[in-house]
Amino acid sequence: MSVKRFGRQTVRFGKSPVIASVGSVAGRKEQEGPLGHCFDRTSRDSYFGQKSWEKAESFMQSQALETACGKIDMPVDSLDYIFAGDLLNQCCASAFAMRGVGAPFFGLYGACSTFCEALSLASMSIDGGFADTAAAVTSSHFCGAERQFRLPLEYGGQRTPTAQWTATAAGAAILREEGNGPRITAVTTGIIRDAGITDANDMGAAMAPAAFDTLTAHFRDLGVGPESYDLIATGDLGKHGYDILLELFAKSGVDASRVLDDCGMMLFSREKQDVHAGASGCGCSASVFCGYIYDGLMTGKWKNVLLASTGALMSPTTSAQGESIPGICHAVAISAQKETS
Repeated sequence: MSVKRFGRQTVRFGKSPVIASVGSVAGRKEQEGPLGHCFDRTSRDSYFGQKSWEKAESFMQSQALETACGKIDMPVDSLDYIFAGDLLNQCCASAFAMRGVGAPFFGLYGACSTFCEALSLASMSIDGGFADTAAAVTSSHFCGAERQFRLPLEYGGQRTPTAQWTATAAGAAILREEGNGPRITAVTTGIIRDAGITDANDMGAAMAPAAFDTLTAHFRDLGVGPESYDLIATGDLGKHGYDILLELFAKSGVDASRVLDDCGMMLFSREKQDVHAGASGCGCSASVFCGYIYDGLMTGKWKNVLLASTGALMSPTTSAQGESIPGICHAVAISAQKETS
């Protein structure tokens, strides 16, 4: 273990798993945003032809996974493991999406950090020799999330400036032991941080300290800095959380502004779309990575990317009880450079 573990929180892989293929699905609002042309499949119907928003989310997950597998002619049921998660209670969107797949399944919950959690565990299973192939899949749906975490859409409540818009989107990444594609070289597992934020409409402030903590741990453990990456993309801090993260870095004497961006800010146009602070949800970083960032790695736009999905680990019950919102962030280092022996 000492050969692969660096510092307290980071693992560097001996033979980096390959992201062989990706699939992305998005809804109408996402299609109308600046990345609308990047997604494999979109729908202007929030139900995606299904009978409920929850069924629609399961459909998005299955479509993303089937798309990713189809690009490399891999039968879905041949996967050694599927790591999948969502925002709904008991991860039911993922469970229902995968119930007919016929592949070993791990259901995950890390709130909006779930995509990087899934990538981390999939990479570890492959590098550890427990699997040759694994999938990381996550999703979210605006209508389903609003119904569960906040108020019925029909209520028409006013949103605060710090509020974020849950992405109606899904992403799937297929990892292999060998092959062509960008490689996951290291992962840094986050530690839960609680800044004492109790406002469920201010998730960016709740998650920013966790993002700072995990990114700092990643730099420390590997002896690198922001300049080692062409892009550092946090999961979905939104504009408010992004500004807090930049401030935290500035106070520590680190300038990350040149390479730091946020998937929650990329997915929508805050000037043209009514999304307030930006996007959120398990499908946010998954769809942005699978629909946009992955292509940039494949075409040479970026050589080294650090994806750091962030999550607000709250529930409707804990929020109603006045509990604060714990934050988590997991970071995944991805390189398009060829591995040297």
